[in-house]
Amino acid sequence: LAVSFSALLTGYLAATYGLRPAPFFPGIAFAALGLLFSLFFVQETHEYARQEAQATAAHDQPTFAQILLLTSWKDRALFAASQAGMVNNLNDGMVWGLVPIFLAGAGLPLEHVGVIAAVYPGVWGLSQLATGALSDRWGRKRMITIGMWIQAIGIGVFVLGKSFLPWLGASVLLGIGTALVYPTLLAAVSDVARPEWRASAVGVYRLWRDGGYAVGALVSGALADAMGIPFAMAAIAALTFLSGVIVAIVMYETLPSRRRPVPDERFGGIG
Repeated sequence: LAVSFSALLTGYLAATYGLRPAPFFPGIAFAALGLLFSLFFVQETHEYARQEAQATAAHDQPTFAQILLLTSWKDRALFAASQAGMVNNLNDGMVWGLVPIFLAGAGLPLEHVGVIAAVYPGVWGLSQLATGALSDRWGRKRMITIGMWIQAIGIGVFVLGKSFLPWLGASVLLGIGTALVYPTLLAAVSDVARPEWRASAVGVYRLWRDGGYAVGALVSGALADAMGIPFAMAAIAALTFLSGVIVAIVMYETLPSRRRPVPDERFGGIG
């Protein structure tokens, strides 16, 4: 919701005062507020994880190198989550980088571009209230797979659309798809990782997930320069759909109440 508000606010500032410097002032204020809240209001939570670890059977503590390999590749669910997280943020970076240029180039007023940019995170934020709870009932794998496919459809509608309403609908689809994926991926990682090394696993997952922003900017920018913005957007849509296929094929269900013992949770049936 904060991202949605920021998109509306900066869109208004850009339309009223120009692209620089006014739209950057809220970002400076938000960063300062975040630092202050982190310093004075956020409480340490490590003891909660320690208590959870003490309540479960003792296990050997893996090294960070083992956690890195396990989360990035060896465990099928963690690998599927890591690649889906990267592609999710890859297309998110493309959306924020190319879609406003694409819409403005199509003649859409900056105010309408701001509305479309705000609807995406707004729908995403509100929908997470439901999707996070639904993943606790329906499981993680199905939610992630469907979410990636809905994102791909939303990006495709952006490419094929010709006016404000289809593009607004595409923004709604992107928001729904991302809401299905975002909390569920973190939940899946937490399902698999034990309390003693959960934060390390989340850190590795976030390395891949947030690295998607950089990869998305570089890949979509290079494709846009070489083949045009519509081609770049279509290529990212195809990649997003493929990521959902990987989740559907590779990932095992991680929700504890639905998880079944399988001999090959790691590639090659290792351990």
